[in-house]
Amino acid sequence: MLYYPWMSIIKKGLCLMDIISIIENKKRGLALTKEQIAFFVRGAADHSIPDYQLAALLMAIRLKGMDARETADLTMAMAASGDMLSPDVGGVPVDKHSTGGVGDTTTLVLAPLVAACGGKVLKMSGRGLGHTGGTLDKLESIPGMRVSLPEEDFLRIVRTVGCAVVSQSGQLAPADKTLYALRDVTATVDSIPLIVSSILSKKFAGGAKAIVLDVKTGSGALMPTLEASIELAQAMVDIGDHAGRRITAVVSGMEEPLGSHVGNALEVKEAIDILSGRAKGPLRDVSLFLGAQMLIASGLAEDVSGAAAMLEDALDSGRGLGKLKEMIAAQGGDPRVCDDATLLPQAPLQRPVLAREGGFLAHVDGTALGLAAQRMGAGRIAKEDVIDPAVGFVMKKRIGDAIRPGDEICTLHAKDEASAKEAEERILSALTLSPDPQPRATLLYALVTPGKVTRL
Repeated sequence: MLYYPWMSIIKKGLCLMDIISIIENKKRGLALTKEQIAFFVRGAADHSIPDYQLAALLMAIRLKGMDARETADLTMAMAASGDMLSPDVGGVPVDKHSTGGVGDTTTLVLAPLVAACGGKVLKMSGRGLGHTGGTLDKLESIPGMRVSLPEEDFLRIVRTVGCAVVSQSGQLAPADKTLYALRDVTATVDSIPLIVSSILSKKFAGGAKAIVLDVKTGSGALMPTLEASIELAQAMVDIGDHAGRRITAVVSGMEEPLGSHVGNALEVKEAIDILSGRAKGPLRDVSLFLGAQMLIASGLAEDVSGAAAMLEDALDSGRGLGKLKEMIAAQGGDPRVCDDATLLPQAPLQRPVLAREGGFLAHVDGTALGLAAQRMGAGRIAKEDVIDPAVGFVMKKRIGDAIRPGDEICTLHAKDEASAKEAEERILSALTLSPDPQPRATLLYALVTPGKVTRL
């Protein structure tokens, strides 16, 4: 007897349905039923629904939205589309997730720092979604680094080292793996229901009991306005609370790159510089605030001041950098990169971009900077694109800085002069100067907990 994917739905007592009618319903703005959501999630997981039909549904969801009940149903269906871990890691399994941004390298700073304070950080990360590489792309710039690990190896590393950062396995939330890749190339990244369900389904399936979310706001973020960012944070915190997970969300600024380095190997280098004590600045400050929330959520600290003191001690003592070395070695990478950054991929062309006029840096188009990096090869345009780990740029100026003609705006790390010239024009066009002094960009806006938004 022939078997078709919809037969399992009939056996479970659900009515027969088809993807076209589901697309049609959402196109007209109708709420999808729990059964309809389960149908298309299962089709995404087992690939019985073609990509072009899933892409059409994603666009309909992006344009028409989903209510709270639909978003919760989508999240839980995606989490249950594969294995659900209940990991024993010798402590509270804690995870952190950022909604993404330019130069956002907090995971590479946070995971080893929290582990150095006794935390158990089990993190499943993604690849580039939008204009720059994801955490996995950054890690894979380290020679030998493996991000695809069997579940038992992943959990063993978390138990022994205290942290591990790996790719989402094919058995964990497989529906999300399909939809995540499609969102990247169909302009449906910035949809709250799709963001919420993608992030939380992986966290629930991966077994995290405490979760800290870094929701970016600003020109370089998924959510360009503060109101939309807080709405996204509240949606995720509420669904997490309903599912019995301890979730805290921090709304942080992305008016400019968080770190000065943009590009995969370059961002690894900046994380190492921070952990070694050679670099300070916004990336370090935001990382410490998020890390404090992770320690509190794990029950290792009672308040922000106590948690911050623990993290500062892990930095000053070198234990944070030591944990990064341990994690890299445990995942097959070369830990010597922490002492010699030249072991990371190096771009063949490095040259400065010089200011053509003077003033005070008033505005940075973060998305434009991200696209400049993408065009250099640091991000993906199509999901099958191969990322160049060496390329990118290092910004020398931040919002509020005074700039004189001829000052170095950034240093390009490019594969050739043609791509460097294109990046130079894109970067200069992304910066707005003012004749008047300008305030620094805001780093932290709000802390969101169940039923409460605290402005920072």
